[in-house]
Formats: sequence, structure tokens, C-alpha cells
Amino acid sequence: MRVVGRWLLWAALLAFLAFSLLQAWYATQIWWWRDHPPQETAFMQLRLAEMKQANPRARSQYVWVPYQRISVNLKRAMIAAEDAKFIEHEGFDWNGIQLAMDKNLRKGRVVAGGSTITQQLAKNLFLSGERSYWRKAEEALITLMLEAILDKRRIFELYLNVIEWGNGVFGCEAAARRYFSVSAADLSVEQAARLAAMAPNPRHYERNPGSRGLARKIPIILARMPATELP
Repeated sequence: MRVVGRWLLWAALLAFLAFSLLQAWYATQIWWWRDHPPQETAFMQLRLAEMKQANPRARSQYVWVPYQRISVNLKRAMIAAEDAKFIEHEGFDWNGIQLAMDKNLRKGRVVAGGSTITQQLAKNLFLSGERSYWRKAEEALITLMLEAILDKRRIFELYLNVIEWGNGVFGCEAAARRYFSVSAADLSVEQAARLAAMAPNPRHYERNPGSRGLARKIPIILARMPATELP
């Protein structure tokens, strides 16, 4: 029994060491991204692998642009649509999470996530789209690291540059050029609201640009935009 106990202790210690090293690697990456743009994210790698199964020549569209070259219209639209309390919270919107849970219970399925911009960035940078308690716990830890290491403006800048906006389309510059043939700096109010409305389900709305759901969301976002606070 002592031998078994010793092996279990060593296994637990090794697991803890591996977990600690993984968190240290995440923190180091985040620290690097204070001043450097990501070359690729985990979510980009996942999507590209899926695309290459259908077409080995598939490529992602991703162009980094600095914060000052992103339209104020898009910044306001994304906060209005995705995380109205972004400036106020420290990574988690507990009221939003509770509302999402209540809505999911009423519907009997997952229809709302309640994730903040920081949580979405954590998932995009490092994690897969898998739904599990382990992934949500890891997302929470990375969210805390992002908020501790980066300021709100940098978190938002990273988010706008790496989120998915269509099949193989990542970031606001690629999205602006893909859908409107303009740069991210030149997006109009209406164009920005449309991109923000697409963000929760971009590949679906890319295939269905005339969707009623999309059409319903755009005027709601337009109405909320003037009241948004930017980092």
C-alpha cells in the first residue's frame, strides 16, 4: 500500500507540475503580446486544419492592424453587441452570466453564453471550441491572466484583431475587406453594426447574409452604440 501511495503522490505532483508549467507558458505568451501581435492563435490553427481537410490549399485571411487604425464605429459596435460592461468588469460579467444561465434553463438548451470580451479572447488565443468544465475552468484562469497583465485597450485591440468573422476570416481588417472592400479604419456606422451582429455566429451569417436574425440585431446595435464607453 505504501508503494501505491507513493506512486499516487508522485503522479499528483507531476500533474501539478505540468499544470503549473502550462499556466506559466500562457502567462509568458500574454506578456509577449503586450507589445507584439500574435502570428496565429489556437482557434486559427483549428479552423485552418478543418478547412484543409476539404481543400489542402486553404489559407486563412488575417492582417493585424493597430488600435488607432480601427474605426471607432466598429469599437462602439462590438462593445454594444458583445460586452456593454467591458470597461467596468475585471474579466467576468456575473450578472450577464446569470442572465445567460436563466435563458438557457428556460429554453432547455444553450442559447446564450454570457462570455465577456476578455473570456472570448482567452478562448480564441489558447483553447479549442470544445464545451467542457475543464475548458471553462482554463478559460477562467486565462481570463484572470489577461486582465492582470494587459490593460483594457490592449485586450480590446487583440480581440478585434483575432476573432473569427467568417470561414477563414480573422480580425477586423480581413473582415472589412472581405465584406465591404474597405479597410477597418474606414468602416461606416452601418457596416460596423453589421459586423458586430455577425460576430456570435460568423460562418452562418457569411452563408446567410439576408438572415432575419441578422437583420433584427443590426438596429438594436445601432441604437446602443452612442452610449458605449471605449478603452
